[in-house]
Amino acid sequence: MQPLKTGELAKRAGVNVETLRFYERKGLLPRPPQRESGYREYPQESVRLIRFIKRAQELGFSLKEIRELLTLKVQPGVTCADVRETTERKVADVRKKIRDLKAIERALQRLTVTCMGRGPLSECPILEHLEGEIL
Repeated sequence: MQPLKTGELAKRAGVNVETLRFYERKGLLPRPPQRESGYREYPQESVRLIRFIKRAQELGFSLKEIRELLTLKVQPGVTCADVRETTERKVADVRKKIRDLKAIERALQRLTVTCMGRGPLSECPILEHLEGEIL
């Protein structure tokens, strides 16, 4: 299989070239060797790696968590249970964020009810609350 130049890799993986550079800087994508011409040549399996990273990001995994998953993939003795544990931690984190967002939503709804949308800005209960005037 022929190695891929940067643009071709980006195209096949469905990302832009800057994304590749970003992943390299973050240590998720190994820097490929450069030819004398200056072109970088990535191995074909880089397409799968980048797709893995993108899918994990879409599921809410942080770059740190993705690095952990990638490390698990190549560590001797790691089992599916280890990957599941990492994923379960992510599910718990997502559930906490949902609870926090729902609490924020309720607080904003209560705050919105205090404002009739009329009157001078200097008497806006929402702004007064945010300034700490109303408890």
